[in-house]
Amino acid sequence: MASIAVCPGSFDPITYGHLDIIRRGAKVFDKVYVVVLNNVSKNPLFTVEERLDLIKEVTKDIPNVAVDQFSGLLVDYAKSVNANAILRGLRAVSDFEYEMQITSMNRFLNDHVETFFMMTNNQYSFLSSSIVKEAAKYKGDISGLVPPPVQKELQKKYR
Repeated sequence: MASIAVCPGSFDPITYGHLDIIRRGAKVFDKVYVVVLNNVSKNPLFTVEERLDLIKEVTKDIPNVAVDQFSGLLVDYAKSVNANAILRGLRAVSDFEYEMQITSMNRFLNDHVETFFMMTNNQYSFLSSSIVKEAAKYKGDISGLVPPPVQKELQKKYR
């Protein structure tokens, strides 16, 4: 049986921290679906379509990565693509507490999908999309935080 993982997130925008987890996950799983959560409760800077395009651009060199979107329950999406794993990145203990609640709920809803946590690379442990957007908004140098296509789009948004 193929190992298929879903790596969900808002990716608003995708950062090198996200990309690190995706690349490492692609070495472990046969297929990784990077899925953009269409969460109406958040107020994203980028549209879902823009986020999908950026993720496709920066993952195009990873052959076993597919990019998609979903709204609704993650476990339902996982079932629809026959995924047996959810891949999540952890930066700090504070992430773990939140992720443990989500994982417990996902396990309650579908006990056939396991959640795998991957610790982020130390150089990205402080990194979040929110921090990147804040720095970009005030013309900070974000070149070491996001891939060049993302940096370009952020600069356009904050012109």
